[in-house]
Amino acid sequence: MILAIDIGNTRIKGAVFEGNTILETFVFMKTELQKSIQNILKTHKKITNLVVASVSDVEKQSFSDLKSTLNIHFVSHNDPFPFFNGYETPQTLGIDRMVLASGATLQFPNRNRLVIDVGTCVTYDFIDENNNYLGGAITPGLRLRYEALHYYTAKLPLLTPESPKHFIGKSTSESIHSGVVNGLVYEIDGFIDEYKSLYSNFIIILTGGDTDFLANRLKNTIFANSNFLLESLNQIFQYKIKND
Repeated sequence: MILAIDIGNTRIKGAVFEGNTILETFVFMKTELQKSIQNILKTHKKITNLVVASVSDVEKQSFSDLKSTLNIHFVSHNDPFPFFNGYETPQTLGIDRMVLASGATLQFPNRNRLVIDVGTCVTYDFIDENNNYLGGAITPGLRLRYEALHYYTAKLPLLTPESPKHFIGKSTSESIHSGVVNGLVYEIDGFIDEYKSLYSNFIIILTGGDTDFLANRLKNTIFANSNFLLESLNQIFQYKIKND
């Protein structure tokens, strides 16, 4: 069994895999890392491998107590990846984006793929049908947009994401919800339309913490999977074993 851990900017997500099947998923805060993993290992005693992708400041030493019982692998830029990295600054490309690009390459061969991760930031990653990673875009995520309106103005309130009641906001709160949610939806659809005007044989993968909130609002046909990064971690670990 494999335990895949995704350490993001805000939370930690995990999943236990047997082959390519998810047995259980987990979400917890960074302060709960060691305790949560110990609880997972008590429940799933057959776990032998731990694969970790991190874009956060959690140190490798946080996992040192597990080295005697688990084979631990931290995904890095030195790993084998199933695509050619055409990024002009390859060492600055986030590990999470590389994992997502790997999952898209392995799961959807011979197609143009756009992976959209809607988390703290929204990232767009494009891999063409010849397995060339060409780059993408990074923009503020849903919660960052709400926070920016509050922290960089004098009087706008800090709101939590909510479906707009009206397209035309009838109050300050309604105007914020309409602007933030509809603005992000229009952005995502706009990016998709631009890529589709340039490439055919296309698949769009939507993933990340706000997947369920945004998926049904998009006009474009997408493959929505909030666990795609964890599934990609499992796939890239197996890919590494085969290609080492």
